[in-house]
Amino acid sequence: MGCTIPKKPDKVRVVFDCSARYQGHSLNDHLLQGPDLTNTLIGVLCRFRKEQIAVICDIEQMFLQFNVNKDQRDYLRFLWWKDDNLHGDPIEYRMNVHLFGAASSPGCANFGLKRVADDYEDEFGSDISDFLRNDFYVDDSLKSVASVDDAVSLVRTCETKEV
Repeated sequence: MGCTIPKKPDKVRVVFDCSARYQGHSLNDHLLQGPDLTNTLIGVLCRFRKEQIAVICDIEQMFLQFNVNKDQRDYLRFLWWKDDNLHGDPIEYRMNVHLFGAASSPGCANFGLKRVADDYEDEFGSDISDFLRNDFYVDDSLKSVASVDDAVSLVRTCETKEV
């Protein structure tokens, strides 16, 4: 259920194995993947090489940034045994956000990112919305701009708008 990251041994990440089978079924067998809304890596890389100055960013824990609709949370139930006592009664939980490893999570997160770009284009401006729509490969972005000033402006705008 938990694993450590080799480069960050003090950080524990909870991992849900959505492809683990029980009685021949896994959660991923029953989740819809949804449309593939991920930008092509080749497209992101080609656009990245257009200008002189590089900007690289990552959406921290991207899948956890997008909520699951309340009426859908029963599909993401899991059991937890307090103090790892498998002889005690399990506690039932429901995920409020999307899981790492779920077949549906990339589609939901990519849809959410593009939806934010569309819904807030008036507030963000077309440059930021185009950046969100076109320059991400899942949770990682590669963007090139013409000048250092443009790079600083892009980063500051994203921070200010909490994109």
